[in-house]
Amino acid sequence: MPVQKLLKTSAHVVAEFEGLCITAGLNAVTGDEGSGKTRLLSLLSESHSDAFWLDLKLPGCNSQTPLDVWAHWRHQCPHWNEALCLDLCEALGMRVHVAKRLDMLSAGSRRKVGLLALLASGSMITCLDQPFAALDQASINVLCEFLNDMADNKSRAWLIADYEADTRLQWSNHISLDHV
Repeated sequence: MPVQKLLKTSAHVVAEFEGLCITAGLNAVTGDEGSGKTRLLSLLSESHSDAFWLDLKLPGCNSQTPLDVWAHWRHQCPHWNEALCLDLCEALGMRVHVAKRLDMLSAGSRRKVGLLALLASGSMITCLDQPFAALDQASINVLCEFLNDMADNKSRAWLIADYEADTRLQWSNHISLDHV
């Protein structure tokens, strides 16, 4: 049974899922290996019409370019923010890679392609699964700054799954999947 702790008492609940309250702002989803973090994000995105999760390894996309991936999601996500995608592409150092096939990219650059799709999607609930894995420090800083800018958003929720709640982020909610 997950343990949930609202860290901001004024946090607005945007959705409920399997007995958990998903609040506006940043929601930490923590747990050890095999605790169900990825499964929770995946199931939530399958069951909620405005929740979005991607496997950041982007399986099956090897022959596509970042531009191909983003074009696909641009058409799938009705609230896609093209300006944000372009800004983050620049900030994350992806401009030089946009025409390369994904199988030519490093693990970190490949994950940035998926992260950009998630961040630009405009989904009410955006699910990030270990977003800092394989990223360089400059990209981690950009991502932390972006997420902290979203921390006080009253209409969108960001679920960020990792082993621990990163202390650089301003959490509104903490869902622990570790058994206590």
